[in-house]
Amino acid sequence: MSVPQLKNEEMITGHLQRLAMLRGWSAKTTESYRSDLLHAELFFQGAKTALDAADQQEVLDYLASLRRAGLKESTIQRRRSALSTWYSYLQDQNLREDHPARHLPKLRKSRPLPKLISEQSVEALINAPDIHSTTGLRDRCMLEILYATGLRVTELVELRLSHVDLAAGLVRVIGKGDKERLVPFGAEAASWLQQWLAMRPKERSGSYLFAGRGGKPMTRQNFWLRIKQYALQAGISPLPSPHTLRHAFATHLLNHGADLRAVQMLLGHAHVTTTEIYTHVTRARLHDVVNRSHPLGHKGR
Repeated sequence: MSVPQLKNEEMITGHLQRLAMLRGWSAKTTESYRSDLLHAELFFQGAKTALDAADQQEVLDYLASLRRAGLKESTIQRRRSALSTWYSYLQDQNLREDHPARHLPKLRKSRPLPKLISEQSVEALINAPDIHSTTGLRDRCMLEILYATGLRVTELVELRLSHVDLAAGLVRVIGKGDKERLVPFGAEAASWLQQWLAMRPKERSGSYLFAGRGGKPMTRQNFWLRIKQYALQAGISPLPSPHTLRHAFATHLLNHGADLRAVQMLLGHAHVTTTEIYTHVTRARLHDVVNRSHPLGHKGR
């Protein structure tokens, strides 16, 4: 396949060498800029324009094409930065009046997918505490509630007795921005909660459901250390994060057919776009299942 001839390659290279001297760039940096700018020139040439003449809409079209191609956000940002530097140089040299890359909308970095933990691993983690001790029963109840409701760790440790309606199977949560929501929990979590309430040391716990020392709420850090301890005990690798059970709650609900809007309400997300990241996790899982299980999913068959 022939490589397209770039009409302005020599011009771009010449200007870039002068720019590199002004900025004191290394040869590696200069070559990186050259590669990015020539890539853009190839796109603009196909759009019947050129790098030095492209307007803002054409620059936006170019950046959109990078997204469609599935490039990493860091790569897109680097190429955008190269364009911005290039047009600033053209302005400084009185070769162009406007700057088509200056006031573009900010690129939103894609959020990393939550770490996926299997239902079997969740069960192993929840079963790890020694329920014959007060501390172990408390931790088992906390893990059950966390997985049953999808609460944030901060929301869990700050739960008060008055926030729980055992008969209705509901917990009242004060979330981000002091927004209140009611979250249901199932019979399994209710059973463990009932056991904890019967054993909970009332004189030292104050109004908090899972109090730490002095009747104050347990810290997030302390709870994370306990999760880490139980994960090691259960042989779970890699070690889960403090939000792993919240992620598992959302992902496993969607895997079993739950409605996205319902999961949004349960998690307390202000916007459904925040919840949609879990649909990417489930899609990634489906791709993995196909690749592992379908007779045409393996390379080199």
